[in-house]
Amino acid sequence: MNDDPLLVGAMIAVAAFLFHLWWRDLGAARAGRPNPRAFPGAMSCERQILLIGVAGTLLLLALETGGEAVLGIADQQSTVTVLWSLYSLAAAFIEELTFRGYLAVTNRGRTLLWSSIVLFSALFALAHPFLWRWEEGHLVLQLTAKGWFSTAMAFAGSLWFYTLRFAPFNPGRSLLPCILGHFTKNLGVFALKGAAGFVSGWY
Repeated sequence: MNDDPLLVGAMIAVAAFLFHLWWRDLGAARAGRPNPRAFPGAMSCERQILLIGVAGTLLLLALETGGEAVLGIADQQSTVTVLWSLYSLAAAFIEELTFRGYLAVTNRGRTLLWSSIVLFSALFALAHPFLWRWEEGHLVLQLTAKGWFSTAMAFAGSLWFYTLRFAPFNPGRSLLPCILGHFTKNLGVFALKGAAGFVSGWY
């Protein structure tokens, strides 16, 4: 998919359309006319929660970058294009809507909620192709130090985004801090890849 600009562009368009619908639900909630069939998390929140989300995400990104340097795997980065990186920003919304929006057991007590958060965070991390790749119609495992470390950091990031949504300081369970935090993470990764020479071109 990284090599198919038409497919990547189409996925960006789909993400933009879904975000438009979600933002419309958010606007209705802000206006006091909430849509009874609104997308999950289409609620506003305090600005401080957004700042907490961004700050925590930047801390995780710094830990990931520092960890790669300590482990000697900083040069084992995948090469991306500008178009693919733009899609990763769009994917931040899709992943938050899917995982933090829909994939959690709510209204059945905090034990089930946080158990489901751990389970779905593991699924979220494993869904990213760090420990595997799809090559010529076959699943190929790549159980490297880089793969394990990146998967662990994706798991930690998922736990953080779930915390932003379901913590007591976000009583409306808004997805806004999760989306902004995830957007910050993916934008930061693109900036770091660009600085290290792992951005190959526009598409």
